[in-house]
Amino acid sequence: MRAEAVAPEKAWLAQYPGDIPHSIDLLPAPSLKQLLADALACHGERTAVAAAGKRYSYRELDTLAASFAAWLQQQGVAKGDRVALMLPNTLAFVVGVLGVLRAGGTVVTVNPMYTPRELAHQLADSGAQTILVFDAFVSTLEAVLADRPMKNVVVVRGAVPLADKPGTTDFEAALAQGATLTGRDVTLGPDDIAFLQYTGGTTGVSKGATLTHRNLLANISQVEAWMGPALGTLAKSAGLNMVVMLPMYHIFALTFCLMYGLRSGLQLCLIANPRDLAGAIQALKGTPVHILPGVNTLFTGLMAHPDFKQLDVSDLRLTIGGGAAVHQAVSQRWSSVTGLPIIEGYGLSETSPVATCNLVSAQDWTGTIGLPVPDTEIAIRDDQNADVPVGDQGEICIRGPQVMTGYWQRPDETAKVMTVDGYFKTGDVGVMDEKGFVKIVDRKKDMILVSGFNVFPNEIEEVVSALPGVLEVAAVGVPDERSGEAVKVFIVKRDPGLSEEQIAEHCREQLTAYKRPKQIAFLDALPKSTVGKVLRRELRA
Repeated sequence: MRAEAVAPEKAWLAQYPGDIPHSIDLLPAPSLKQLLADALACHGERTAVAAAGKRYSYRELDTLAASFAAWLQQQGVAKGDRVALMLPNTLAFVVGVLGVLRAGGTVVTVNPMYTPRELAHQLADSGAQTILVFDAFVSTLEAVLADRPMKNVVVVRGAVPLADKPGTTDFEAALAQGATLTGRDVTLGPDDIAFLQYTGGTTGVSKGATLTHRNLLANISQVEAWMGPALGTLAKSAGLNMVVMLPMYHIFALTFCLMYGLRSGLQLCLIANPRDLAGAIQALKGTPVHILPGVNTLFTGLMAHPDFKQLDVSDLRLTIGGGAAVHQAVSQRWSSVTGLPIIEGYGLSETSPVATCNLVSAQDWTGTIGLPVPDTEIAIRDDQNADVPVGDQGEICIRGPQVMTGYWQRPDETAKVMTVDGYFKTGDVGVMDEKGFVKIVDRKKDMILVSGFNVFPNEIEEVVSALPGVLEVAAVGVPDERSGEAVKVFIVKRDPGLSEEQIAEHCREQLTAYKRPKQIAFLDALPKSTVGKVLRRELRA
């Protein structure tokens, strides 16, 4: 690590241990295409992917990626063309990403659970003319093809019988044909577009975050520098298993699991349907779990499942939490079961995604999202774009090489979130302490206004989730004649005997009057996105 003075506005650098550099090589290769090709060649016969009961080496993955790239080029896919992937966590997703990048294209990841309306918007907005789709979701695609015809439809066969349809190609047939072809080498640079990563559309129409090869290369390097002290030597020498239960079409798993995982020579254990926890645990029986990325609801669900004890977590090296706040009660239960805390990080589609992370050496839940990773700056700003004093609340703003170049073909929306000095405005309310640790208070749009007082759902959820009888909780604002809005909590019980009175009494002890839930409802399950985020908007509706 080079010697350098720590500027007051970068107090976080003083918290870095000696084995994490302040600044890193942000371009370990000229493009993702080259970085991943080098990784596949380097790790050779080591197992790269374990999926659906089969294992594939890095060398086999290299061959499949080359075949798919050659087939895409024969179909007319040229440099910069967008190719959509509408797939769960399968070998085809991995091959699809590698093949599209090798062909020179831009990957457009699509949530397989999209409705026809949502899919039609994303295909039209991205301009994708080729799509790789899992057969279980073909009916969704068919519903939009009349208005949005595609040049190439490649179908990955799963468990659903599907008759051959005109204009479609079987994925295995495409690979077989591509194996007989010689692909063209396409020169890609850091400023070429690697991914269009669509936001969830929670604040309006879904927008495509334009992520360049530079953005992803930088974030992979940042993750590598941050995780290196805990995983670097082991990953290179022994090979570690990373369980991929989070969907790889989501930016967290895409960068951390797929990109960083392949770069590091990890074995990716793919789980196609993480909602089927019994099936996931059965698929992982006999496989040591070394690295497990997840979200709060996933960890909660795993620990509550009767088969969880069948998972081999005796050699667990790292549990990473992201996507949503990790509750203290969940992290403490996880630590008591596995011996390791959940290391919470933070990022967004627009930041490739990792912007901050707790130190992997942390021994307990910190209640923060950690420190900015190398070459990343965090500012906490008010509505006039001025920095607030240390410890005051404001909007979390991020500047760094991993921040997107803008929203795809939406300069108006880009202007709303990018400041003149290059910061991305996240829409998250947070505070930074004197050491540089950042804590999220809540999303601006989720804030509840009770008689003029700001109430943040995360705080209410933290308090309620500490009750032993609570499995999951979500807090939202509902209309109230007297206070404008009031707090309503939705609870999934761990203890069937848990009552409204017990919850109300607990909240009276822990929360000031205006923060206490005025309404309490019990549900069998909370509505969640495919990533596992609780959908507060559905609860409000």
